[in-house]
Amino acid sequence: MISIGIDIGSVAAKGTAYDGEQIIAKEILPTGWSPRQAGEALIDLLITKGDFSKVDIKVMVGTGYGRVSLPFIEQKVTEITCHARGAHYFNSAIRTVIDIGGQDSKVIKLDEKGKVVDFIMNDKCAAGTGRFLQVMANVLELDISQLSEIALGATPCNINSMCTVFAESEVISLLAEGATKEEVAAGLLESVVNKTYAQVSKLGVDEEVYFTGGVAKSHYIKSRLGEKLKIGIHDSTDSQFNGAIGAALLGWDRLLKSR
Repeated sequence: MISIGIDIGSVAAKGTAYDGEQIIAKEILPTGWSPRQAGEALIDLLITKGDFSKVDIKVMVGTGYGRVSLPFIEQKVTEITCHARGAHYFNSAIRTVIDIGGQDSKVIKLDEKGKVVDFIMNDKCAAGTGRFLQVMANVLELDISQLSEIALGATPCNINSMCTVFAESEVISLLAEGATKEEVAAGLLESVVNKTYAQVSKLGVDEEVYFTGGVAKSHYIKSRLGEKLKIGIHDSTDSQFNGAIGAALLGWDRLLKSR
């Protein structure tokens, strides 16, 4: 028996396959213009990578903004619930999840069973998200993965605006005034850190924190957040798949209850 979790985000679509004991396959694709096509492609890739067949799939759960576009799934679950479940699977001591994706950011508090206690979410604009950093990286003529690399050790410029449009103009002005790309990159990442810190502070934070989403791959942001919060922050190679993992696990829970 296989449970499939599909997380269709604004930038990337993630899929995982769970067999009741472990995640046996995971895949990621650009969401593109069609969430449905991305979801269907993920299933084919998971079948190939996990070495199982379609008849082995007993349940499929969708999450993310594009879950409404997946007619082939049995259940649609919010990202909040899926991220909580995924984090608890990673480490049952986790009590706070910080998730920064392509177009939104969220902070989730969990209880000892991995259930959501409270959460706060920014989904009204792209400020402080992966989309914000992607636009800024384009202005600097860098790949988004290079921002953290060149920012290390640089003195951050002061970025006053978190609005993507205004920040873009500000970055162009800073470069024209003689600021280096390293200083601007550090300033941009620092602005995301400060925004996330303010968001986390509204809920409060417990000792064990798990950082998820595509932005979790930024070592600069993870390190600086840990310094400001005065705690260690966990992440893993599966951080970007956390929502899809949670969806697959919730699907398995549903499967067991139905039997």
